[in-house]
Amino acid sequence: MAKKPLNFILFNPDEMRAESLGCYGHPVAQTPHIDRLAAEGVRFDQCHVQHTVCSPSRCSFMTGWYPHVSGHRTLWHLLRPHEPNLLKYMKRAGYDVAWWGKNDLLATESFADSVSEVNVRRSEGPTFTKRACNPYSLDDPRYYSFLNDPPEGPAEAHHDYRSVQGAIDFLGTNPENPFLLYLPISFPHCPFRAPQPWHDSIDPDTLPPLRPAELANKPDYFQLIRKNRRLDELDQSFLRKINAVYLGMIGFVDYMLGKLLEALEESGHADDTVILFFSDHGDWAGDFGLVEKWPSGLDDCLTRIPMIVRLPKGAKGHVVNEPIECQDLMATVLELAGVEAEHTHFSRSLVPQLHGASGDPDRAIFAEGGYDTHEPNASEYWDGRPAFASKPEAIYYPKIMQQGENPESVERAVMIRTMTHKLVRRRQGVCELYELGTDPQELNNRYGDPALSAMQSKLEQRLLDWYLQTSDVVPHNDDPRGYAKR
Repeated sequence: MAKKPLNFILFNPDEMRAESLGCYGHPVAQTPHIDRLAAEGVRFDQCHVQHTVCSPSRCSFMTGWYPHVSGHRTLWHLLRPHEPNLLKYMKRAGYDVAWWGKNDLLATESFADSVSEVNVRRSEGPTFTKRACNPYSLDDPRYYSFLNDPPEGPAEAHHDYRSVQGAIDFLGTNPENPFLLYLPISFPHCPFRAPQPWHDSIDPDTLPPLRPAELANKPDYFQLIRKNRRLDELDQSFLRKINAVYLGMIGFVDYMLGKLLEALEESGHADDTVILFFSDHGDWAGDFGLVEKWPSGLDDCLTRIPMIVRLPKGAKGHVVNEPIECQDLMATVLELAGVEAEHTHFSRSLVPQLHGASGDPDRAIFAEGGYDTHEPNASEYWDGRPAFASKPEAIYYPKIMQQGENPESVERAVMIRTMTHKLVRRRQGVCELYELGTDPQELNNRYGDPALSAMQSKLEQRLLDWYLQTSDVVPHNDDPRGYAKR
């Protein structure tokens, strides 16, 4: 008898950093369902994304390509029909690929070959009696902080809840074919707001200290963002409230995950379905006196994400402390599904770790971001694009204008991180080097410190070697070199 294929659920919150979850050590986070998933599966403690902006990160984890490999370093260049991706492989292998949520991944013409069913469930079901809104006037320094009032109404009115409900409804149909459910939800992406009771579920006074704002030898964009968003005029109590609401948003994600896990049990598919819980990048959420993220920002609170995988008959409660990359997701799912990749990639299968093995302690992981000044089609600022952000009342106005007026503040950057050290190289701006054992929060930049010169040189050499290995990929198929007969 042929072995029954596994099903897959890819639960993909947007902008969720690892350190803000209970199972990753946060002392007051309210994430019982995520914590339960970690206890029933494998938690990767040091999973890092390959880019800290939505689209490049998603293109990476769906292809196993670093963002520079094929031009996916921007918000505006998604996966096109000629390019490989995990969803396309799975659909071709006979899987029903169902998608509920946002799209920062596929070009419009790529959906037909990659997805069986696409649902953006924003307009159906109950509505909020009052939607979340910015409570501050434009002349208030809090205006650009992303902190909003909560919406008024039931959790079921939220578009993320509707997306999760769509997946629950699908499970209730007793699907006959093997399936992959992709749930790229929008929370906890800012603005910072959540339905009650989650919005006010965390007391800011109970939070651990935030990373301080006034640190020496940090990249120039730290202070530019703080100035342009007027964050430098806000006190610690306000930043702590932002962080608390961000945790509340994560609590709402946890609630929705709990609903999905319950439905999976009721469907009878819990024993043949792999659940992968992961994000595309993190958020400063008040740390360093900052909010949101930045295209060339490579701090751990932006690159380090949760990666939790529950495999039927796999290891339970296992923690992998060695570093991995988010793009390892692609090779892992393909191996579990028995599907062979037909393109050159850099994703590594995590299947051994899902059965209890440790990781590679010598592995270095990489991330990158930013744009060159000769790339006007890459930056988020390009002829005033997006138009909605080109006016001062737009919440993204400070970001778009900074990239236009100070393009050097978003210059290209690259990161190499091992278990002990982290190096960020920039061509002209401030480079960074951290000794993670003594400085896990990256407060003391030691780039150029003679005491770490040997380590700095070693990491820079590994960066060069990495670029040589990953600068491009050669197609698996070839073209005839002769001339066609006339």
